Amino acid sequence: MDLYFSPLACSLASRITVYEAGAESAVALQRVDTKTQTTADGADYRAINPKGMVPALRTPSGDVLTENAAILPFIADQFPGANLAPAGGIERSRLAQWLSFIGSELHKTVFTPLLSPKANDGAKTYAREAAPGRLAYLDAHLTGRDYLLDRFSVADAYLTAVLNWAQFVGIDLKAWPNLTAYHARVTARPHVARAMAEE
Repeated sequence: MDLYFSPLACSLASRITVYEAGAESAVALQRVDTKTQTTADGADYRAINPKGMVPALRTPSGDVLTENAAILPFIADQFPGANLAPAGGIERSRLAQWLSFIGSELHKTVFTPLLSPKANDGAKTYAREAAPGRLAYLDAHLTGRDYLLDRFSVADAYLTAVLNWAQFVGIDLKAWPNLTAYHARVTARPHVARAMAEE
């Protein structure tokens, strides 16, 4: 498999998942310059992902998946022994619920406007006003919990990548003690720390 990433983008979640799954030998990391839309070898990245965003994953069959909500469970399912995603039932639906919340309510609603130089002041104000409620929801959920589900999952990999951006946009996670403790706990995991250090 080929995993297309850009440093410190949300594709960090995929790198974390690969490392947590012990799948380094099965996944080739392909760096993308999202400004020039080229891969490290100079190829046009839009020929792989016409949206030009990371991550993208070329599967063993040659199909290309995009979007974290599709890629992260796919990687987990290829390495079921790592137990990074529930196989089915209500727990699989809860995983989908968290991936959706992280992608829509945090990634796109809060952090994308705050990180984008193209976002206008109104969008940035809306994002800053939306952040506390969403982070408080997470903080409440994490009361007495180590992870979003009953164990570390691909949802935690995605949330870790997104929360990493708080430091760049002036959101201090210390206002939410359960979330702060969660972030410290997850980033201390050896595979997570490795992925973050490499990016």
